[in-house]
Amino acid sequence: MPLICLVRHGQASFAAQDYDALSDLGRAQATAVGHELARRGLRDPYLVSGTRTRQRDTAHLVADAAGFKQPLSQDARWNEYDHLALPARYAPSPQDSQSVQDLLDHALLAWMQDPSATGGETWAAFAENAAAALAELPAALGRGRDAVVVTSGGLLAALCGTLLSLPHEGVVALNRVTVNASVTTLAAGGSGITFLTFNEHAHFAGDRRHQLTYR
Repeated sequence: MPLICLVRHGQASFAAQDYDALSDLGRAQATAVGHELARRGLRDPYLVSGTRTRQRDTAHLVADAAGFKQPLSQDARWNEYDHLALPARYAPSPQDSQSVQDLLDHALLAWMQDPSATGGETWAAFAENAAAALAELPAALGRGRDAVVVTSGGLLAALCGTLLSLPHEGVVALNRVTVNASVTTLAAGGSGITFLTFNEHAHFAGDRRHQLTYR
């Protein structure tokens, strides 16, 4: 039964001129999760990422650390939603007591509840595109092959919400706690795709605890 390991990208460059670039810590996180995936002994892993720089660079660092030899495939359906535009659209007047994360949570929930999402993609379309990308993976794997997908926190939460039939509030809660360079594991079998684990990050325990970040 093929395994699908969904990896959140390493830490991006928050508050920098180019957010999409991995931070130095993000690069270290990507290497650490690559070593973790090598330890798991995945079978001839098919490696795919979104097209964002932080996703592609994480995937390359993962491959180098894990010794994956297959070329990287890219699919824009694994890209994150626009986390900068959402607060501007749905939470334009931040209060002093609200953190950036609180504003994003509010905006994300408002987006989910907006059936039209004037001026941008709807949440339903975003989640459906993610589910379609996931549904196509088993055909690319065949028997005896696993997959590693490098994507982003919002998309991971959307897929988990779909697989577990979670309410919108549950998806927001998952998005809030997803660790950079964590692993969410699914199994692809004859009856479909099964959810196994969410947000594994034991590779950031012990002497690597300082590498654990959420944003």
